[in-house]
Amino acid sequence: MQSGPSHGALGATFTVVRAMQIISLISIIGMTSNFISLMVQSSQKPPSVIVGTLSVTCIAVLYVAITYILYFDGVLSFLVPVVGDSLLLIAVIVVATTVGKPLSYLDCAALPGGNGNSGAGAFIESVKENVGKVNYWVWAGASRTTCFEMKAIWGLSIALCVLFAFSAVCSACLWKQTKGEKGAPKDIENEG
Repeated sequence: MQSGPSHGALGATFTVVRAMQIISLISIIGMTSNFISLMVQSSQKPPSVIVGTLSVTCIAVLYVAITYILYFDGVLSFLVPVVGDSLLLIAVIVVATTVGKPLSYLDCAALPGGNGNSGAGAFIESVKENVGKVNYWVWAGASRTTCFEMKAIWGLSIALCVLFAFSAVCSACLWKQTKGEKGAPKDIENEG
């Protein structure tokens, strides 16, 4: 079995960053899906910010998986991840700022959460009180659990900003390295 391409420390860094991106993205998908599920169970339309977050992360998971498979097979042109990671960086910055702006004012520890009415029950109870309000930060403030869940989504989005910026730079260095290997002139005097 092939062990993947050998690009030294840059290749190892690319692999580790891709692994951390996948873990963060799948975590965001799970938490966002749970949040949307709770809203749908309450017969409420999920806010576009949350649906947009889910859409961006699903696209990013596909992109990260495909580019890593191509990298592992040695057929990835590193210019593709430079552009793709930069575009995803912009998308994740938008997600982090739109999700995080109202959440930064919530104090999750001050919310109710441990007196038998936690989790989905507290969420449903808060929905009854907040029906008609479509602001997701009102919903995130329904219980300590949902608040921490939304703050985790925000925090992972910020982490993804760093990871996509880092992988874009790493890909640019790998592109420069592989471009230099292919275009290097042969030294005829030292051969044979």
